Amino acid sequence: MFLTQRADSGDPRGVLPRLGDRPAHGARTWWRDAVIYQIYVRSFLDSTGDGIGDLAGVRAGLPYVSSLGVDGVWLTPFYPSPQHDHGYDVADYRAVDPVYGDLEEFGRLIADARALGLKVVIDIVPNHCSSEHPWFREALAAGPGSAARARFHFADGRGPGGALPPNNWRAMFGGPAWTRVREPDGGPGQWYMHLFSPEQPDLNWRDPRVGAYFDTVLRFWLDQGVDGFRVDVAAGLFHHPELPDSDDPAADERTRDSVNPLAWNQPEVHEVWRRWRAVCESYTARDGVDRLLVGEVSVPTAADQAAYVRPDELHQAFFFHLLSARWNADDFRRVITEALRDIAGTGSTTTWVLNNHDQVRTVTRYAGEGCTTGASRARAAALLMLALPGAAYIYQGEELGLPEVELPDEALTDPIFRRTGSRQYVRDGCRVPLPWSGHTSPFGFTGPDGSAPPWLPQPGWFAEHTTDRVLGDPGSFWHLYRTALTLRRGFAGADLPDPAPPRWLEAPPGVLAFARADGLVCAVNFGNRPVPAPVADVPLLTSGPCDPGVLAANTAAWWGPGGPCSTGAGFLPGKGSCGPSA
Repeated sequence: MFLTQRADSGDPRGVLPRLGDRPAHGARTWWRDAVIYQIYVRSFLDSTGDGIGDLAGVRAGLPYVSSLGVDGVWLTPFYPSPQHDHGYDVADYRAVDPVYGDLEEFGRLIADARALGLKVVIDIVPNHCSSEHPWFREALAAGPGSAARARFHFADGRGPGGALPPNNWRAMFGGPAWTRVREPDGGPGQWYMHLFSPEQPDLNWRDPRVGAYFDTVLRFWLDQGVDGFRVDVAAGLFHHPELPDSDDPAADERTRDSVNPLAWNQPEVHEVWRRWRAVCESYTARDGVDRLLVGEVSVPTAADQAAYVRPDELHQAFFFHLLSARWNADDFRRVITEALRDIAGTGSTTTWVLNNHDQVRTVTRYAGEGCTTGASRARAAALLMLALPGAAYIYQGEELGLPEVELPDEALTDPIFRRTGSRQYVRDGCRVPLPWSGHTSPFGFTGPDGSAPPWLPQPGWFAEHTTDRVLGDPGSFWHLYRTALTLRRGFAGADLPDPAPPRWLEAPPGVLAFARADGLVCAVNFGNRPVPAPVADVPLLTSGPCDPGVLAANTAAWWGPGGPCSTGAGFLPGKGSCGPSA
């Protein structure tokens, strides 16, 4: 079966459920309503037996991803890196780390994705590089005042002998945001800034050489055939020019987020995104198809985020406020309203996200009183997200219903844990390699014989969530996502030239209900008791079983033209449900 095959063992597509033909994304604005599947390359599928996922593994898994019904994939960094932050510390922006493959393998991946109708978006990390990047090594060797150091934030220390950091800022991953270096003569010297870890020195974007270099990086990968870039830390790059002390220096460290207003969201950053947009538009001019820029923009409000997606800047920015909303109808309605009001007003579309490689798994985050509640809520949230107008991103393993994995201290690799000794905000639990098949580790992630164990240990209960198992279970998370994505393709809202925003509907307390311009109605019961369904008709799809005319607790439903879904998935009307529940 496909899930245990390697990249070069033959075409696995024939053993997977087939979708109807995916529309060819010839339209310039393919990204406006796209659903993108995030692949954490290191944990997706290992083709070499070293316990680490790689590009050949991604190639082998593309038919599986395509069968889910998404429009493209986002690949996390696969560049050469010492892996202090698993690829987000880049040592060479125009190559492939041998652990993951090579440029030839990447070219084959692009070709396979094209054959399946999938777009390919890759990560780019412009805020900082690796301490092993040639630029930084040159800066260390060159000494104070050199042109090499001007590419970074080097500064003299304060206090006697410069023994104190240049300011009081703290790093997001713990500890001071500055590290002191040894100068070429061996003596203590200047300090350099790193808003994450010492192995990730911040680049100085006020030096024009930095911007010019990244122009070449963008063009290099666009020439390789990528369809766009996910921009890491897109509200970073520039800091207050005087680097003054902060009134709350530990804010970033405390929240593990970009909170310090002196360090993030500076006005100069928008000129970078205008420049990058111009590079992408130069490629669009050749064939009429947009190359996407989607930003990781962590800012206080939807209005702040809207500034990043103006027509000449990023195409999209992840709307993290949906991800962080508490599980209640009022909070979800508020953040959705703000997004549709502030972001859609720019001409962009909201980019919805419930999870990624930095967040606790959705099932666990929503667990509340127990795992069953968490799973029900995660299923309902998925239907809500996919009903909203705009784009959506799905993190690998969400379609398997994976909970967070509790790992022992000795297995943790996150630099947050190494820097602080605290498990709070540690991200390894959502990055454990995917389970594909079988009953014991490595669950098809890597070869069974003579292979290294997965780079993070997999728990035994992963057997309940293997792709083999969920593909065969019509009531699984996988079939819920696939059915929702199939239905989503049939709605016309995203194809309207200027679709009207959804209209909120009257609903019982604790229920959120809205209608889209194309006729789709979505309702979510955030409460722990069933309520009368806000629409009298039989639903197209529900996230869980419920009685006729009733919307069960922690359940979502879709209604629309055409009557109940006929995909054959799940509970059918008249058999103890209010609609087909994938």
